[in-house]
Amino acid sequence: MEDRRAVICLPTYDERDNLAPILAAIHCAAPQVDVLVIDDASPDGTGELADRLAAEDPRVHVLHRARKEGLGRAYLAGFGWALVRPYRLVLEMDADFSHDPRHLPSLLAAARSADVVLGSRYVPGGRTVDWGLGRKLVSRGGSLYARKVLGLRVRDLTGGFKCFRREVLEAIDLPSVASTGYAFQIEVTFRALLRGFRVAEVPIVFADRRVGQSKMSRRIVLEAVRKVWEMRFSAFAREARHPAAAASRA
Repeated sequence: MEDRRAVICLPTYDERDNLAPILAAIHCAAPQVDVLVIDDASPDGTGELADRLAAEDPRVHVLHRARKEGLGRAYLAGFGWALVRPYRLVLEMDADFSHDPRHLPSLLAAARSADVVLGSRYVPGGRTVDWGLGRKLVSRGGSLYARKVLGLRVRDLTGGFKCFRREVLEAIDLPSVASTGYAFQIEVTFRALLRGFRVAEVPIVFADRRVGQSKMSRRIVLEAVRKVWEMRFSAFAREARHPAAAASRA
């Protein structure tokens, strides 16, 4: 599977200082991959900078949204943009260097045999750096909580560095996904598993953002706590009775 058939969805909100460096790092690691910058009307001029960078590089595209509606909405808009174009792989990652572009070749390689590839902090070889104890507890605890409630074996359910085959995104009814933040990441992986898709995890090193402030909030964490129970008892969870879905979760 050739890298040039892939596009990275890169949501931005006030990421002006990070945008040019992250695009350069992405194209150093994966030169043939396209990038879609999804800007939520950043007041710091990120969107305008993205337009200038796109005018200079045909691998860079920009999707402007009228207002900030959350990370999940931004990714859904990006997935929709990608699916009306001939990309075979659709990736998602953060623009703040917490997701290191040097891991992109590993995700792309794993997509040759898996339908969804997760950049995982919690498999052998994966780790976090520059995190305080509180953030470690929230992240690890959130993944463990979701795993137990949903009965999954995926170790890093809340991570946002992912690669999907287009067939996965076409199958999981994207318009009905209502979650944002941590819950969005859990929900799209859960839906993929329920439909029998193969999910693989590759180790990544996750660092704290280099510039700017984290977008994490108490509301995002509480949404994830509530949403995993809704997922468990939703109509989607009933599909786990299908043999293919059940096998994918075992």
